[in-house]
Amino acid sequence: MDTTSIGKQMEAEAERHLIAAGLRIVERNFRGRFGEIDLIARDDNALVFVEVRYRRNRMFGGAGMSVDHRKQRKLLLTANGYLQMRGLDCPCRFDVITIEQDRYNKTLKLDWIQGAFGQ
Repeated sequence: MDTTSIGKQMEAEAERHLIAAGLRIVERNFRGRFGEIDLIARDDNALVFVEVRYRRNRMFGGAGMSVDHRKQRKLLLTANGYLQMRGLDCPCRFDVITIEQDRYNKTLKLDWIQGAFGQ
């Protein structure tokens, strides 16, 4: 399976998790001038921008470590573009969902970090 297929599969897994937690998905794979936001959801009156990260192993750090300051800045700029494009003025949150594969039994471990970084 190629990385694009795996990425789509992990985003679908994250989406199922968010829906089960009561969030409503409003957009998938929004592309803006500065980058892409994997999932955009509503959590009550807040708009939630979600970055999904998958790592098969921790050799180069965990999935969460890959959302560095550079990536955060791109997400913030892309989210701002989304808000302007849609004419929205509402509370926002940036979440990260990490999915890592256990190297021994190959099960997936999902971790949802709400409010992972600020505006």
